[in-house]
Amino acid sequence: LQLQASGGGLVQAGGSLRLSCTASGFDLEYYAIGWFRQAPGKEREAVSSISSSGMGITYANSVKGRFTTSRDNAKRMVYLQMDSLKPEDTAIYFCAAPAVAGIVPGLYGDQYDYWGQGTLVTVSS
Repeated sequence: LQLQASGGGLVQAGGSLRLSCTASGFDLEYYAIGWFRQAPGKEREAVSSISSSGMGITYANSVKGRFTTSRDNAKRMVYLQMDSLKPEDTAIYFCAAPAVAGIVPGLYGDQYDYWGQGTLVTVSS
């Protein structure tokens, strides 16, 4: 079972990026997905979560109004659209999934069991 986040890169402040999360080894469409990030020297921070249906979405206050998470279950993809990026958004971004289909861990990182390879987002000022 593997998750992979992609789409990171270097962007100027105020710009946008869209991250994608894909999975192998399990049917992603049945699982909630969380997005997390970790900046150098800082603890991991929750960004957003989306339920398996896509109807339940939660955002951290730090990104609310700027980031949008969505999913296309037909394509087995989950996205994180990041707009109005700030230098403080610079971090490695990860997607994660719980071990049990259907549950919604929300922004609680310790309730996620599978973590993908991260993708680096760098926002220049």
